[in-house]
Amino acid sequence: MRRFDVIVIGGGLVGTAIGYGLVRHGLSVALLDEGDVAFRASRGNFGLVWVQSKGLGAPHYQRWTRRSAEEWPALAAELGERTGIDIGLSQTGGVQLCLGGPEFERRHAMMQQMQREAGNFGFEYRMLGHAELAGMLPGLGAAVTGGSWTPYDGHVNSLALFHALHRGFAARRGTYLPHRAVTEASAAPHDFRIESGGEILTAGKVVLAAGLGNAKLAPLFGLNAPVRPQRGQILVTERTTRAWTIPLGSIRQTPEGSILLGSSEEDAGFDTSQRPTVMRGIARRAVQSFPWLAELQIVRAWSALRVMPPDGLPIYDEALSCPGAFTANCHSGVTLAGAHANVFAAMVAAGELDPMLAPFSARRFDVPAAA
Repeated sequence: MRRFDVIVIGGGLVGTAIGYGLVRHGLSVALLDEGDVAFRASRGNFGLVWVQSKGLGAPHYQRWTRRSAEEWPALAAELGERTGIDIGLSQTGGVQLCLGGPEFERRHAMMQQMQREAGNFGFEYRMLGHAELAGMLPGLGAAVTGGSWTPYDGHVNSLALFHALHRGFAARRGTYLPHRAVTEASAAPHDFRIESGGEILTAGKVVLAAGLGNAKLAPLFGLNAPVRPQRGQILVTERTTRAWTIPLGSIRQTPEGSILLGSSEEDAGFDTSQRPTVMRGIARRAVQSFPWLAELQIVRAWSALRVMPPDGLPIYDEALSCPGAFTANCHSGVTLAGAHANVFAAMVAAGELDPMLAPFSARRFDVPAAA
């Protein structure tokens, strides 16, 4: 039997960012990672720190995403200094391209609504026409009517980020336990016992950050995590001359020159196979945006499962019946890594979630029984 201050269940980007934040507070932390048998959302992400599409109709989510974007420069600098790993953060804004007038107008209306909902918090954006975008993005296609730009967006090398978080966690004497599934668990207020890998681990706090696995784990700790899988597919081209440095929502060029193409949304259960019709749609939109992309070879393609709550917004909770049990569920592990490492982890270390996270509780899904 081993005793820790906190056990974090889930070794993906969400769990590792939280674990890294916790060890910085001087806590002893065990990080349980089920391994590649898990449906890892971390291995399928696009590498975006993306703000401009988050929080329509939910200004609390917009504020949380913005807060994370603000935390990102400090997190990147700290990881680089402590681990020697450059995670490649570039945060100079991003553009969402629009094909055709109707799409441009819908996007404009969305950005206007987000600005209204932001209120005094503010939300800076610009709608750019084709001519202005063509000056920024070489080879822009005639099908692009324009796009929306915000200064908050950026992108990172997500594999380097993952590596840096793990190295930083280990450097501060965090205990990483790979290939560990939870086989048994018991929960009482500030007293948790977890059996994993033939060993019993105990702690006064536990954080569930196991992605889609949280749906089954949460009830064991007095929590609720009604998450479902949403499949997304990505195509990657061969390397080419660097054409642009800013991310474009569904098109992103890495510093090495390869270009990632997305995105798609499918309700396919836990099926991680790929569909040629979806891949064709992704490629068609990319070529409409930049006709010269048609000359490049596709060298890799994959699909992965997003962790999707019923309303698409994150779920953060502490169990009412078992204080000390927390859960974090989201489909934006890269974007929210800044907030998870620097803000959420501090709340867990302090022993309670800040009221700012109350709107993210799973209790928002509770429906009173009909009389």
